[in-house]
Amino acid sequence: MAGCEHSLFSCLLRGIFSTESSSLLLPLMLLNGCLNLHRPAVALQVIGGNATVAQGETAILPCKLTDAKEPLTQISWQRMTRGKPVNDNFFTVVPSGPNYVNGADRRFKFIGNFSAHNGSLQLSDVTLLDEGSYSCIFTLFPSGNHRTEIPLNVLVPPDTSVKDYHPFMGNEEVLLATCTAAGSRPPAEVKWTYSTLSEKVKAITNTTQHANGTTTTLSSLFGVPTRDINQQPVICVVTSSALSKAETLLLTLQVHFSPTEVNISEISEDSFECLTEANPNASFTWSRPGQSWPPSTVRVDGAKLQLLSITSDLNGLYKCEASNLYGRKHGQLYVYVTSGTCTACWVLFSLLLILIPIGVGAWWYFKKHPRTEESTREERQRVQTSSSPEEEQGESMQRAAGVEEENRV
Repeated sequence: MAGCEHSLFSCLLRGIFSTESSSLLLPLMLLNGCLNLHRPAVALQVIGGNATVAQGETAILPCKLTDAKEPLTQISWQRMTRGKPVNDNFFTVVPSGPNYVNGADRRFKFIGNFSAHNGSLQLSDVTLLDEGSYSCIFTLFPSGNHRTEIPLNVLVPPDTSVKDYHPFMGNEEVLLATCTAAGSRPPAEVKWTYSTLSEKVKAITNTTQHANGTTTTLSSLFGVPTRDINQQPVICVVTSSALSKAETLLLTLQVHFSPTEVNISEISEDSFECLTEANPNASFTWSRPGQSWPPSTVRVDGAKLQLLSITSDLNGLYKCEASNLYGRKHGQLYVYVTSGTCTACWVLFSLLLILIPIGVGAWWYFKKHPRTEESTREERQRVQTSSSPEEEQGESMQRAAGVEEENRV
């Protein structure tokens, strides 16, 4: 048939005088072929495209036949995907309506129009296994099949999370928190925002590739667990083309430590509160060392102590203990009731804390510098014989007056 490309005449000559011809049928066949080659070409097209969709969303597979002059008998769909690696016929459309082939996948819906030569499909609840190539085929009579390929690309949004490791307070660098963007396609980008801690923490990011084409990105935040870091907010920002917008995950860093110094604060004349810092929060226990607890005259509510009846039975030492998983500390309050009031109990306790060291210091000084009876007697004599400046001035005036009187005589 190659000789028919020049002219009808040369085509006939080649057929007639061909040594391969064994009958008159061959020239007739060649004539028919040459006539077909010189018919006007039909400029029909099958227009498709490509589709990109995030997992779980709905994809549109576009397919349309244009400029067709022959009758359309059928529209067929084939696929070769992750879930169907062998070419699979799964959908057809005939003048009477659409049909599923090789099992009904109800996620596919015909949204085209047979008479308008539109064979588009809709695929809902897309998964990564649906990714692949889809073939749209129009069958015309008598010319046969005309097709196009529609590639479907599936994006997988990451599964995001943050985790705080609650380290115990110390001086060595440890893992403070992690931010994870798991199973993303394409790989997600993970960054930390911690403007107030820029010189105290650092981030290290690692990625893991999975067999299904997804990637897990893990960003770890390291720092020295101090009280300066405790309760500081940090933000993990995850971006991906599979997400409609960036995801932000807020985290408040937690550094655990045992109770610090315990202080007892006076709320009112007969109420006191135990105060400390601890993480996790401390629990409080009030007690009376060496004494029975007066339940009818004292009420305890967590860190608070209230004296219900001001009587001498309340006198004594009260201890408040603060504790958590990491340790315990305590503070003390001395109550002394006199004349039916307790206004001086907290002040008295404070004065005792001040005077006791002074008394101990004085005792230590006199122990190191003992005073004898002789030194005491000499000191008393010095005190008795000493004169004030006014007395010395009076004596001088008297002596001067006497001298003047003698001179006058």
